[in-house]
Amino acid sequence: MPGNLTFTDLKSKVADGSIDTVLACIVDMQGRLMGKRFTGSHFAASAWEETHCCNYLLATDLEMETPEGYAATSWRAGYGDYMMKPDLATLRLVPWLAGTAMVLCDLRDHHDQGDIEHSPRAILKRQIARAQALGLTPMMATELEFFLFQGDYNALRNSGYRDLKPYSPYNLDYNMLATTKEEHVMRPIRNHLVAAGVPVENSKGEAEAGQEELNIRYAEALDCADNHVIAKQAIKEIAWQQGVSATFLPKWRDDAVGSAAHVHLSLWAGKDPAFYDKDGAHGMSSTMRAFCAGMLKYAADVTVFLAPYVNSYKRFAKGTFAPTKIAWSVDNRTAGFRLCGEGSKAVRMECRIPGSDMNPYLAEAALLAAGLKGIEERLSLGDPVGGDLYDDTTVPEIPRSLAAATERLRASTMLREAFGDWTVDHYTRAAEVEQEAFDAAITDWEIARGFEKA
Repeated sequence: MPGNLTFTDLKSKVADGSIDTVLACIVDMQGRLMGKRFTGSHFAASAWEETHCCNYLLATDLEMETPEGYAATSWRAGYGDYMMKPDLATLRLVPWLAGTAMVLCDLRDHHDQGDIEHSPRAILKRQIARAQALGLTPMMATELEFFLFQGDYNALRNSGYRDLKPYSPYNLDYNMLATTKEEHVMRPIRNHLVAAGVPVENSKGEAEAGQEELNIRYAEALDCADNHVIAKQAIKEIAWQQGVSATFLPKWRDDAVGSAAHVHLSLWAGKDPAFYDKDGAHGMSSTMRAFCAGMLKYAADVTVFLAPYVNSYKRFAKGTFAPTKIAWSVDNRTAGFRLCGEGSKAVRMECRIPGSDMNPYLAEAALLAAGLKGIEERLSLGDPVGGDLYDDTTVPEIPRSLAAATERLRASTMLREAFGDWTVDHYTRAAEVEQEAFDAAITDWEIARGFEKA
């Protein structure tokens, strides 16, 4: 169930005063929630039908700057409005904020009511529709890895992010004593999200000091992405309420393990798992093999949507549980794609390439586009690889920089067919903007290395 509050229930709660605020949210290019806080009475009276926002929200960078070079909008075009159309099926309580409900909105053109082509939710919906046309329903789950740090966001920002101290001083991986010390943060995260309709299964310590993982039950692809962005928002807000900071930056220091957002994928035909064949090798059906072959063939094309920033590529490092190679394996965490649930109806493929900074709508859509192309092309899947892939020179590498991944995106015929030229050009420009900002920056490393010695 995507939401847990009907519009009728909302109106009743507004009338009795138990809800006084409704968050109307869109998802921006970076996978963040943007929008407006409505009084409950105004939302129930009229804003539930539509509201508006500036179209620059889909043409900014992480700093909310307004870079040049987007065809969608610009200073010359005047930065007009998009319509925000509430998807009332996503209406839910926000238990960590008093008297508050939330609804996710689709972005529409004010004049013809059509979807904004390059909006993340619309991009994913189009790929889901492609699967549905084949009689298939994409099912997905994402893992959220993040770090908790001592001090709130304001304190860390004011310090220039110097001398950062993870909340736990040592590796937390599965450690019950260490994670008990963080339960004042993690327990409300789990419980509030469940109360908000997000089906959290568990949390656990991850493989680095201060690192946590939250796991959400698999769902249909759109619900999965919605759950992901709501959970990410909740984690940051609840951490702030508890006086600590949560970061989804994939790599915060060079000698620490990074944070991922692994995506588990399968397809269903009605109530039956279309990826399962009891007689197939590893329990894999021919549909699964072709889909996975497509993901492998086009992995480099879609990498920008799995690793969208300069920092994303610092995570791909030997011996860190982050993959560096485009290959599939049977339960081997050194591969970019790992078969899980071998031989069972739960058989699925885990893509281990995405970092914690991914936009889940774009990542899911890109992986779906690649897999569906594999089905269309009737691709054959090679044998799984084994051993330590970090040192296997026979296996192709994941693009090792944002610049390299951007060129693969720009040249991708597959994505231009699946997403459209307009959308590919839009997100190519977004990647260029990120690279240009980094290239213009003077880093601490450069100063320390060359101040005296150069």
